[in-house]
Amino acid sequence: MAPVEKAKKVAKSAKKGKKHPVNSYLKGGILRYSKAQMYKRRALYRLKDKKSPVVQKTKVPIKKVKKIGGPKNGGERTVYLNKSKATYPTKTFVKKRPSKANFSEHKRNTRRNLKPGTVLILLAGRHQGKRVVLLKVLASGLLLVTGPFALNSCPLRRVSQRYVIGTSSKVDLGAFKVPEHLNDAYFRRLKAKKDKKSGEADIFAAKKERFVPNEQRKKDQKEVDAALLKVIKAHPEGKFFAKYLQNMFALHSSQYPHRMRF
Repeated sequence: MAPVEKAKKVAKSAKKGKKHPVNSYLKGGILRYSKAQMYKRRALYRLKDKKSPVVQKTKVPIKKVKKIGGPKNGGERTVYLNKSKATYPTKTFVKKRPSKANFSEHKRNTRRNLKPGTVLILLAGRHQGKRVVLLKVLASGLLLVTGPFALNSCPLRRVSQRYVIGTSSKVDLGAFKVPEHLNDAYFRRLKAKKDKKSGEADIFAAKKERFVPNEQRKKDQKEVDAALLKVIKAHPEGKFFAKYLQNMFALHSSQYPHRMRF
């Protein structure tokens, strides 16, 4: 017979596949191989008689002898090098939240029907039931509204959208732009610093400070009112629209707001 050439062994690829786990779990949390089977599979019997060399560690001193002065103190005293804590915290240290999580940095979402020029009905507060005109949405998410003051005595003020009903009636503001200085800082009230009470006489002497609008507020109100009244007069139903803003909103018997279209 002719000599048969041995088949050349194919070189294995350098990349090895994923290693199969030595032991794995079956259904119900049972292992595939028992302890005895794993002892045999891992060939742990080879290490049975082998002894690992014992490494002697140098002992680190925990205490030290401290000399103490005084005739009645014994002269020496053993003290621990690392003292244990006297108190342990009941709660782990809470890290400060990043500045992005601040409420002032949150995104503000307003309802779709709340757009500048929309007539709103106020549901709470000093001017409850009045119809007002929405001028703009401030950075804080509050709505800047006004009556105008000349029609229903509602001045420039901030209102949350929760206490407002948006109506279908609108005013075309056109080229009118709300002054930039009418922002959240403009409406913030500065609280006067309270002096320390010296006696009982100060309780009766102190009086609550009543808010009085300054000249700047009055000037801004007149400017905004003048611009809004021109826009209301230009409305196709100018006379009736002015009366509509003057009248208060109220519900009578057998009238339900959830059945109404505003």
